[in-house]
Amino acid sequence: MNFQDNLIENERGVERLVKGSKRVAVLGIKTEQQPGQPAFYVAEYLSRAGVEVVPVPVYYPDVTHILGKPVYRRLVDIPGEVDLVDVFRRPQDIDQHLEDIIAKKPKAVWFQSGIRNDAAAEKLAKAGIQVVQDRCLMVEHRRYSILG
Repeated sequence: MNFQDNLIENERGVERLVKGSKRVAVLGIKTEQQPGQPAFYVAEYLSRAGVEVVPVPVYYPDVTHILGKPVYRRLVDIPGEVDLVDVFRRPQDIDQHLEDIIAKKPKAVWFQSGIRNDAAAEKLAKAGIQVVQDRCLMVEHRRYSILG
């Protein structure tokens, strides 16, 4: 398989990922103290929609739970498998998480709207991880949940 096959840019691939992602780690999640931030309300939406959300905040060292779930500081510390890592980090900050993401080996990584890092995406794709860039998981989840 060519690594470029792991760079998901078509609707069919996005739909398949959305429908197949039952356990999502949210890297860079915000807390209930920032309810208007996409890095919180997207995760909150997913949780309400029945997706198991695993909070992985980058800041907030004193926070132990978000959305009623225990937080993890690194992806590799999350017990069990993760279908998708939803990334809320600036493009230039993604590189510092690559080793952790690759070590966890999720099926896919999703860079939220406005987040694009082609070099990181290529590295993840070459590690066998599917990647979506610059799309909102909440928007896509709503679209494909409605379509059934």
